[in-house]
Amino acid sequence: MAYQLEGRILEVCDCNVLCPCWIGEDPDNGTCEAVVAYHVDRGTVGGVDVSGRTYASLTHIPGNIFQGDWKIVAYVDDGATAEQAEALLNVFTGKLGGPLADFAQLIGEVVAVERAPIVFTVEEGKGSLRIGAGMNPVVEADMASYVGATEKPTTLQETVFSTIPGSPAYVSKAAKYRRNSSGYGLRDMDISNNNAIQGHFRFEAA
Repeated sequence: MAYQLEGRILEVCDCNVLCPCWIGEDPDNGTCEAVVAYHVDRGTVGGVDVSGRTYASLTHIPGNIFQGDWKIVAYVDDGATAEQAEALLNVFTGKLGGPLADFAQLIGEVVAVERAPIVFTVEEGKGSLRIGAGMNPVVEADMASYVGATEKPTTLQETVFSTIPGSPAYVSKAAKYRRNSSGYGLRDMDISNNNAIQGHFRFEAA
């Protein structure tokens, strides 16, 4: 089944800035506790329009990024229809082939699939991600890109590992990263000034 997806990514983890996973080294803490969110600005999956929808995963990486055996909790924003949610889950869990199937091979276990409100915003290099509602959401993260002498975002390119292959990644720092995930067997997080990444993606499969 064909898909074409374009949009933006926000990613945060408990590694120091910059996360070693992107260059194939072991995570700073021995494991990596991440959240990755993809907001689709424009896209279709097998004819299903998924524009405006967001997919996110809470991820536990047990060692080097390439060893795989990740544990994830998958989230689709609760504004998606059942058809849209199924389409996004099929893409991001690798069932429809293409570049995301290579990425999905690293997943060892999908612990749970959930629907929840997801707030995803990017303004002038500042990103904000919130998954869940109420006073105790599942995820809260705020991040901002580093900028160079020309006031353009600092970017990573040609890295050995990327969640947005083929696109530059904006190196960022998270002022806040909170994750309430112990109910899924994943570590809770409440840290600051750690690694974050922003960027744009374009994924296609025939």
